[in-house]
Amino acid sequence: MSEKKHSIKRKLAHAGGWQVAKRVAKTIPFGGTAVAIILVGSDIRNKGLVKGVINSGIDAIPFVGLAKNAVELVRGDFIADKPKASEKRSK
Repeated sequence: MSEKKHSIKRKLAHAGGWQVAKRVAKTIPFGGTAVAIILVGSDIRNKGLVKGVINSGIDAIPFVGLAKNAVELVRGDFIADKPKASEKRSK
């Protein structure tokens, strides 16, 4: 059987690719934190100040926020939105 001999350039590219992949994998949990921080304003607008900050705080915790959002996809929001202005008038 013949063995393939890879060039030095190919070996370096392969090893470098793994290093980049490892770094990206380490930063993925913090990507959710960045998104939660960006969306804190809309959470506060929809849920109110206290509930919006609590919801965004939970979302910002790397693995806890992921689990919370996965459950919310099936079940719905844990922390309900505040009633809209039109809903308040009809009561």
